[in-house]
Amino acid sequence: MDYEILIVDDEPDIRFLIEGILNDEGYETRGAGTSDQALAAFRARRPSLVVLDIWLQGSRMDGIELLKVIKAEEPDQPVVMISGHGTIETAVASLQLGAYDFIEKPFQTDRLVVVVRRALEAARLARENAELRLRSGAETALFGKGAAIATVRAQIDRVAPTGSRVLITGPAGAGKEVAARMIHARSKRANGPFVALNCATLAPSRFEEELFGLEGQPDGTMRRTGVLERAHRGTLLLDEVADMPMETQGKIVRALQDQTFERIGGATRVKVDVRVIATTNRDLQAEIQQGRFREDLFYRLSVVPLRIPSLRERREDIPGLAQHFLQRYAENAGLSVRELSVDALAALQSYEWPGNARELRNLMERLLIMMPGSGNDPIRADMLPPSLSQGAPSMARLDAGADVMGLPLREARDLFETQYLQVQLLRFGGNISRTANFVGMERSALHRKLKQLGVTQEERNAVGG
Repeated sequence: MDYEILIVDDEPDIRFLIEGILNDEGYETRGAGTSDQALAAFRARRPSLVVLDIWLQGSRMDGIELLKVIKAEEPDQPVVMISGHGTIETAVASLQLGAYDFIEKPFQTDRLVVVVRRALEAARLARENAELRLRSGAETALFGKGAAIATVRAQIDRVAPTGSRVLITGPAGAGKEVAARMIHARSKRANGPFVALNCATLAPSRFEEELFGLEGQPDGTMRRTGVLERAHRGTLLLDEVADMPMETQGKIVRALQDQTFERIGGATRVKVDVRVIATTNRDLQAEIQQGRFREDLFYRLSVVPLRIPSLRERREDIPGLAQHFLQRYAENAGLSVRELSVDALAALQSYEWPGNARELRNLMERLLIMMPGSGNDPIRADMLPPSLSQGAPSMARLDAGADVMGLPLREARDLFETQYLQVQLLRFGGNISRTANFVGMERSALHRKLKQLGVTQEERNAVGG
């Protein structure tokens, strides 16, 4: 990640000296000679760090006063103070106001470089910790060994370093935000901020303020930074973008094109460097036809389309995912990890999962908390909620009410084999080869057995769908 440093000093020679030192270290720099110039530069584009002189002779504000304004508008902004006329009292005062460190003039080049590097690293760690606290429990990888999810991971690895905008589609709970976080983590912006805006939960009247921020007003309204500005040099996720109001869609089109915008109530255009990733569980082409989504915004967002498959499209991943969720929650809650029995796994794989991976994760957490027995006892199928078996296709439900004991051995065996093989076919999406491998039969033998039991091609196709 490239860092940009704003250097504020009333002496041009000192300003140019610091710029030269930091440029040699690979940092981008901007300079300002007065408090007003510094404030304008700061408000036009948030820097990674401010190096601020305390004295600022001939300015409307001195460095301490300017530090107060900067910290009021952006509490997390790292600032390093410098001065040739400072005292212990001024140094302590600047640190109490939130400055990262204080350097006296004349300073050693190595001292300046070390302090700048440490201030930037401290700001990065603070930002990461804040995001971890905010997103505790969020998944950071798409798990599974199946072909469908492996294809998605390969696509992410290809698009992540490019910086292109990505439109991620897929049903609710399938892992669209996880995919967005993977793209950010594998990109050249990985050390920058990842900022998410959930368009589905935001009131329409709040959208533009959340996106673009609010300019300070004479009535005392404080300046507020929007998500576009907070995501500078990082990634902005527009989650469920189809819920964005039409009026806002028109304004963000220009922001995406120019990478500039105006805060609400402001007149100065703010320039940012942001990669935008959008997600949706709707068909945006249909939304365009209905007049609910702008076509020009769709084409700006969908530079690279990426589809996340539903959980029922990758049933082979369910056992591994379920065990992963159990293990993760057990570690977080300090509980013993419990295994899933074979019949429980078969029931999980036969369910349709309308809530996708999110529903599976929540179920595993609930089971770990509520299930009877000790931590060594496996979770059995009869411990699963009734909705799981009720929601599964009828062929996956073993007919417990059948009077098996009243049947001849051959008919009882055929009944069991029919229902057993139907469940296994469902588990493997109707794939005969993988089902045969699992049940320990030759592929041709399984075909003959299914024909003998009367499992028709139509039933197998329904399982695969």
